[in-house]
Amino acid sequence: MTEQSSVPAEEPVTTVAFVLYPGLTPLDMVGPLQVFGALSELVPGYRTVVVGERIEPMDSDVPVQLVPSHTFEDMPDPYALIVPGGFRPTLAAMADEGLLQRLREAAARSQVVGSVCTGSLLLGAAGLLEGREATSHWMYRDLLARFGATPVTRRWVEDGPVITAAGVSAGIDMALHLVDRLAGHEAARTVQLVLEYDPEPPLGPVDWTPVDAGAFVSFAQENLRTALTGHPGLLARLTA
Repeated sequence: MTEQSSVPAEEPVTTVAFVLYPGLTPLDMVGPLQVFGALSELVPGYRTVVVGERIEPMDSDVPVQLVPSHTFEDMPDPYALIVPGGFRPTLAAMADEGLLQRLREAAARSQVVGSVCTGSLLLGAAGLLEGREATSHWMYRDLLARFGATPVTRRWVEDGPVITAAGVSAGIDMALHLVDRLAGHEAARTVQLVLEYDPEPPLGPVDWTPVDAGAFVSFAQENLRTALTGHPGLLARLTA
């Protein structure tokens, strides 16, 4: 009789992968990354990875560099793929077909595809938002319609397997929502407590009533023109 192996089977691991590319806004990634990092410390069976083209330092839009933990090739199959945003470098990345193809391939292996801020524009450019509701940074939210999405003004928007968050800090809210869905309400509340995420901005909450979004149109379009120099087709599609 053959003796049965006594080696226990490995427990399944739920992986959340964040995409790193040059010039992104660090808080778009690090905020939700910290949420899932806390989850992996508190609850067995979760891990976070940061993926990029190469494992080397990449500039961000502030004076700090970030290094991915994995390349796209050696990334474990993720449960969730999260794409951070930024400003001009992210707008320029809409024309980076290599990155967009990486996103398509990774999204096909994921159960959830998410974004923070203008990261949703990269999802849109990759063809992943067609027919879905989505949000983004308020200054660029309407551009989602050019990619076949329906822009929605909410802190985060969930449509099927896709979840998009509004500007910067909204990524933390989205991440806590996903933790709640994955690990339960008590785990999400514990993560929130450990991170002491209880925002009380000194100037109070944003008052959207007097905000004149139209006053920022020329600024937003100038960013697009600068970022997409050399890509007149895409620029025309987004500024027509």
